[in-house]
Amino acid sequence: MGRLQHKTVAGCTYFVTTKTCQNRVIFQVPENAEILIRCMRGYRDRGAYRLHEFVVMPNHLHLLLTPGDETSLEKAIQLIKGGSSYQIHQQRGGKTLIWSSGFHEATIRDSEDFEARRRYIHMNPVEAGLALRPEDWPWTSANGTFTLDPSPTRLSSGAKAPFLRKGDNVGAKAPTP
Repeated sequence: MGRLQHKTVAGCTYFVTTKTCQNRVIFQVPENAEILIRCMRGYRDRGAYRLHEFVVMPNHLHLLLTPGDETSLEKAIQLIKGGSSYQIHQQRGGKTLIWSSGFHEATIRDSEDFEARRRYIHMNPVEAGLALRPEDWPWTSANGTFTLDPSPTRLSSGAKAPFLRKGDNVGAKAPTP
């Protein structure tokens, strides 16, 4: 059976979810969560993508991001997952698998969709019983301590994301290349 491909469109913004291998609570360890965030910020600072929102949960990660002009969505997620795995192993030791293969994505269609996903990201630790308020969770953009990219101007202008043809696999679970 062939690998499913993520059908993405240049310039679009995506809501991405990826999980740890076997749902292990790897990011319950503060040092691991901090390494992941440093990794995400580093690739963002190098222009691989624009990072709009994120939350690091004990066993998964949610992101709102727009890949850079030279970076596909798959490459952006590969940088985050591969880079954080490498750094965790280098700094903390061990060789265990950090991430499950693949990820799920949804194309952000408009500013309302962006705001709904943003609220979901912010409320995720609260809904999981990990924090009383979004800003209380230390590993989220909701706490205001991280530099983020603004929402894409395309969304604030009222423009809609291009619709994909029937059969395109947006949201399909596919292994990260």
